[in-house]
This record gives sequence, structure tokens and C-alpha cells, in this order.
Amino acid sequence: MTLASAGKPRASRLALSGRAALAALLLVAAVCAGAAIGETSIPLPVIAKALANRIFAAGYPLDAIDEGIVWNYRLTRAIVAACCGAALAVSGVVLQALLRNALADPYILGISAGASTGAVTVAITGLGAGAISLSLGAFAGAVLAFLLVAVLARAAGGGVSVQATGQIILAGIAGSQLFNALTSFIITKSANAEQARGIMFWLLGNLSGVRWHDVRLAVPVAILGVAVCIWHRRALDAFTFGSDSAASLGIPVRQVQILLVGTSALMTAVMVSMVGSIGFVGLVIPHATRFLVGVRHARLLPASALMGSVFLVGADIASRTAIDGQVLPIGVITALVGAPGFALILIRGRRGR
Repeated sequence: MTLASAGKPRASRLALSGRAALAALLLVAAVCAGAAIGETSIPLPVIAKALANRIFAAGYPLDAIDEGIVWNYRLTRAIVAACCGAALAVSGVVLQALLRNALADPYILGISAGASTGAVTVAITGLGAGAISLSLGAFAGAVLAFLLVAVLARAAGGGVSVQATGQIILAGIAGSQLFNALTSFIITKSANAEQARGIMFWLLGNLSGVRWHDVRLAVPVAILGVAVCIWHRRALDAFTFGSDSAASLGIPVRQVQILLVGTSALMTAVMVSMVGSIGFVGLVIPHATRFLVGVRHARLLPASALMGSVFLVGADIASRTAIDGQVLPIGVITALVGAPGFALILIRGRRGR
């Protein structure tokens, strides 16, 4: 082995470490920006001292209001937004690969709508007398929604594989409308005026109520879910050529499909149970990332997770600063940015053919 060939693996590892460090730095910068920017700007040194006081009991003299805003309000919002963005973006990448459809994402396939129905059912009706959490209810709704969409698509396809047809998108639209209607029915029938107003605002995406107990759930779910998807990056590369191609490479198709769809549903359900339905993240971010890093999932998955995190933290900042004295639902911001962005991606993709 020559010195040149021996140096290539080391150079590759150094480049990978450099990219990982840059990604981590960018993510930390986004979270710090989320903690610093708002109706009242808080300098970064104050944020650093507030964190030191809370984590290491450093004892820096700080205004109690500023420290409380940083620790109990803005930092939790930024962390949960980052986790939500990563989870939704990676779920979009996975579903687009498994279904071989560029329009696939948790929102269009009804997973988000089903999760909302499950969470609202638990919250309003008290299903299970408190024994069932919002996250568990949202996960059950997400799984039920996707199963319904899959059954509808298979029936509409006349037995043809769902992954090979566009029927899944049409079935997803029908499923989304069905579960949205169920959610509205439950709210109208069982909620009082105050509950209905709060839930409708939450359904558009709302990070105002997240606290540290939400962070303790969102962070491990996002990290574990993204890690599972990255672990199956080569299988996802194979699925982009079809399930038959994946099977010919020795991939256990059915087991991998169930695992990855279940992982996407779990991530979506947990995030929806905390912040409501947020559209366009799982649809636009994967396409935008492909323009930057290509289609190989070894790069696409971590890059999408990073871009989704930064995008949603930025959307949260915009939701708090766009109108003085008011907080917009974050779903409004993602739609205002995502819809034109997706139109641009469609036009560029058309011209590139």
C-alpha cells in the first residue's frame, strides 16, 4: 500500500469530521438565534450566561426576566423546532424513496392529519381516562391514517404495487380530508369555545406551549428516528429503483418498509402531538437538499435533517417577529415560504429535463 492510498481514507475521515463539525456549528447557531431574536432582543453573552447559570450554577448576575425568557420560553421553542424540522424533513425523504413519488410527505399522505385526529381525540374526549398520552394517541392516528391510505391506494390500483403507482397520492389526499373532517367534527361536538379556539390555533402549528418536558421527548425521538433512517441509507438508495431492485440486492423489502414507514409515522406523530400540523417541511426540504448534495441518501438524509432544523427554527423566529405584539402559527410561515419554493423547484425541475 502506497502512502497516497493510505492517506485517502484518513483524508476522507477528516473531511467527514469537518462537515459534521460545520453542521453542528450551524445547528447551534440557529438555536442560539432562536433564543436571541424576538420582540425583545437578548444579546448572545446574556444567553451564554443564562445557560451557564442553569446548567452549571455559575451564578452570573442576570435579570430574572431575561433568564426566564431564554431558558423557559425561547430555548425550548428553538430546540423543539429543530427536532421537528429534522424529523419532518427526513420523513419526507424516506417516504419519497419508498413510494418513488416526489410528492410524498407526511402531510400529503395523511399521516399528519391522522396524528392530529388522534391527538385531538385524546385531548378533548379524555380517551383512556388519562392513561393514553397525546403522543400515543397521535401515533395511533398516524398509523391508522397511513394504513387506510395504503389500503385505498392498493384497491384503486387493482392489485398493482402501491409503490409503483400514483394512486397513493390520490388516496393520501382523500385520507387527509377524511381525518381533517373527523378532527373538525370532534372539536365541534365535544370542545367548548375556548378549547376550540386553542386547538384550531394549535392545528396550524404552535410552539408557544412547548416546555422542557417536550424537549426531553422530542430530542431522543428525532435523534433515534434520524439515526434509524441513516442506518438504512443504502436500502433507500436501492428503493429509488423499485422494490424489485431492492429485493435483488438482498434487502428484506417488507421488513425495511415497515420499519421505515413506522419510524416516519412515529416521528411525525410525536412532533404533531407537540406543535400541531406543519406543512411543506417534509415536501420542500428534501427537494431543495437534492439540489445541493445530490440523491445519495448517505448525504441526503443528514443534510435534509440539518436544513429542516434550520428552516423551522427560522420559521419560528419569523412567526414571533412578523407582526408586532402577535405570534403567528408557524404553519402559516412554512406555507408562505414553502409554496413558492415548491413552485420554483417544479419549474427548475421541468427546465432541467
